[in-house]
Amino acid sequence: MLEQVIVFAIVLSFIITVILSPIFIPFLRRLKFGQSIREEGPKSHQKKSGTPTMGGIMILLSIIVTTLWMTKKFASLSVETYLLLFVTICYGVLGFLDDMIKVVMKRNLGLTSKQKLIGQLVIALVFFFVYERSGFSTALHIPGTDLSINLGWGYVLLLIFMLVGGSNAVNLTDGLDGLLAGTAAIAFGAYAVLAWNQGQYDVAIFCVSVVGAVLGFLVFNAHPAKVFMGDTGSLALGGAIAAVAILTKLEILLVIIGGVFVIETLSVIIQVISFKTTGKRVFRMSPLHHHYELIGWSEWRVVVTFWAVGLLFAMLGIYIEVWI
Repeated sequence: MLEQVIVFAIVLSFIITVILSPIFIPFLRRLKFGQSIREEGPKSHQKKSGTPTMGGIMILLSIIVTTLWMTKKFASLSVETYLLLFVTICYGVLGFLDDMIKVVMKRNLGLTSKQKLIGQLVIALVFFFVYERSGFSTALHIPGTDLSINLGWGYVLLLIFMLVGGSNAVNLTDGLDGLLAGTAAIAFGAYAVLAWNQGQYDVAIFCVSVVGAVLGFLVFNAHPAKVFMGDTGSLALGGAIAAVAILTKLEILLVIIGGVFVIETLSVIIQVISFKTTGKRVFRMSPLHHHYELIGWSEWRVVVTFWAVGLLFAMLGIYIEVWI
C-alpha cells in the first residue's frame, strides 16, 4: 500500500506542476517577470534574457499540496512534515523577494548578500528552536557505521551551516536549462529511498513530492527553457534538501548525495581564492558548469553529464548507508 502511495505522490505532484505551468508561464510573461542575464556570463546566455522566471512558485505549490494531502491521508502530519514545509516555504519566500527585486528593479543581483544571509540565518535559527524543543537528537551519525557523536548545543552550528550552505550551493547550481531540476530530482530521490528504509514515511512522501514537482517543471525548463525557477525555487530546494538530511540524521551523506552542489560551490570558492591570491583563474568561469560551456561543450551535454555525475553520487550515498 505504501509503495503505491509513493508512486501516486510522484505522479500527483508531477501532474500539478504540468497543469500549472501553461497557466503561470503566460501570466509571468504578461507581468514582464523576465530573467535578467549577467553581462559577465557566457555570451550565449544573453538570448535567454526575458525568459519568465519565478517558476519556483509552481514547484512550491505542487510540493505543499501533494505533501499535505498525501501525508494526511496515508501517514501522519508529523513535526517533521511541518518542519520540512516551513523551511521550504520560508526559503522560497526569501527567494521570491530576491526575484521580485530583480524583475521589478531590473537588476540581476536582487537582495544584497547581507540581506539574504540574515534571512537564511533567521529561518535556520527558528528551525533549530522547533527541532530542539521537539526532542530531536543532536547527535551526528557516521554513515556506514553504528557510531554517533553527540554535538549538544554545537549542533546548532552544524544545522545553520547546512541550511545556509545548502540553499546557497543549490542556488549556484541553477545556471543552465534543466540542470538543477534534474540534479534535485536525483538527490531528493536518493533521500526518499533512505527515509523509506528508516521507516520515516512522512519524510519519504515529502521527498517524492519534490521529485514529481521538479520533473514536472523540467518539462518546461529543459533546453531551450520556457521558464526559470529563479531563487524562489532554488533557495527553497536547497533549504529543503538540507532539512531532509538533518531529519533523517544523514547529515554527512549530504556531501555525497549532493555532490554536484558541493562541487559547484567549491569551484566558486577555488576561483575566488585563486584570483585574489594569484590574480589567475583556475576555471574559465565559475560555477563549474560555465567552465565546460566555455571550453566548447553544448549546454545539453553539460547538463546531461552533471545529471549522470549526480546519479552516481546518489547511488554511492545509498550504498554507503544501506549496504555497508
